[in-house]
Amino acid sequence: MTSRLLSIFITSIILAGVSVKTKAQNEYPTINPTAIYITDEGEEENEAISASAPLTGRFLANPENIGAYSPYYEWRFTLEGENEPYLTRYEENTEYTFTTAGSHSIVLYATFVNGNDTIAYTQEYWDEVGPLRATISESKLEMPNAFSPNGDGINDIYKAKEGYQSIVKFEAYIFNRWGQKIFEWNDPAQGWDGTHKGKDVKDGVYFVLVKAKGADGRTFTIKRDVNLLRGYTESSTIGGGE
Repeated sequence: MTSRLLSIFITSIILAGVSVKTKAQNEYPTINPTAIYITDEGEEENEAISASAPLTGRFLANPENIGAYSPYYEWRFTLEGENEPYLTRYEENTEYTFTTAGSHSIVLYATFVNGNDTIAYTQEYWDEVGPLRATISESKLEMPNAFSPNGDGINDIYKAKEGYQSIVKFEAYIFNRWGQKIFEWNDPAQGWDGTHKGKDVKDGVYFVLVKAKGADGRTFTIKRDVNLLRGYTESSTIGGGE
């Protein structure tokens, strides 16, 4: 904590009518709130992040010099444009999964009490250091019109196109030409391998129905033909056309 911040906090306490004894700076409790975000690849990011939902963050108070002080913590999560927090937590460290698009600010109000001594890190502290932030991108989802499950490692699985983002709910169904459901899945990273009951289905046209929801509240209902073409190889271009 800087001398300027310490001066602000002690001044605010004195103005509030609370007696504070003169102590060396390192005898006062301090905080150093940090965030650890877990990406889709399972990697950890410690800086402000812009990512697709769902995004999980771990938030740490990192208090020091607590000594005989009793700590009280209040994490506040607020969406940009809103005045009131949409979530409040009261533990020293907390974890939250973001599923709503937009810019989220996260602050920790921490109070340390020892008899008549009170050290408070509230809005003045965050005006100085700036809040922790996480930005959740708008949703996007597209499905291809063809795939070639022939084992060449290219377009072997029918799934959402690369670049989908902030999808928090996903349901997909494959039907044959007679309207019979032959496959379903609920993760856009997964998909259909062109089999039914463990056996390859015939080449031809199938039908996909996708119902999904984005972190920004957008709903997706995608209905389209799916061309299963095992004869296509790596030199052929399929899967991206309309």
